[in-house]
Amino acid sequence: MPDGPILFCFDGSDDSRVALSAAGSYLRPGKAVVLTVWETVALRVAMGGLAGGLTVANEDDLDAREEEAARTAAEEGATAAREHGWDAEGRLARVTTSVWRTIVDVADELDAGLIVCGTRGLSGVKSLVLGSVSHAVLQHAHRPVLIVPSPKDDDRSS
Repeated sequence: MPDGPILFCFDGSDDSRVALSAAGSYLRPGKAVVLTVWETVALRVAMGGLAGGLTVANEDDLDAREEEAARTAAEEGATAAREHGWDAEGRLARVTTSVWRTIVDVADELDAGLIVCGTRGLSGVKSLVLGSVSHAVLQHAHRPVLIVPSPKDDDRSS
């Protein structure tokens, strides 16, 4: 098992917060990187199948806002990780192909000892870590992955 830092996938959602907190309960805190990924507007449009001649006004401004929101989330996550005892730093990564691939690539670059993510992320424009992303990370990472279920999934009585 690699002994690099723990890589937390963090987008500011409740699920990413729960995952970070749960890791603090189950793991001995050490070095950590809190990763927030972001997508350009052009990539989001292309991946959504809407590329056919669609133009977006103020694309550079929207991208700058997305990057700044991601930076804020990464720092917020790093602060939360430090409050749980981790020696944590925030990190941004811009998606070039897919969110899961970006996470796996950063984990490989860091030689992360473990990837921690929640099962769901924020919805809409700020969607960064989704259930499908967690599943893909689990399938493609060459290192251990801890996926923390959503507290919303605890209602098994229905």
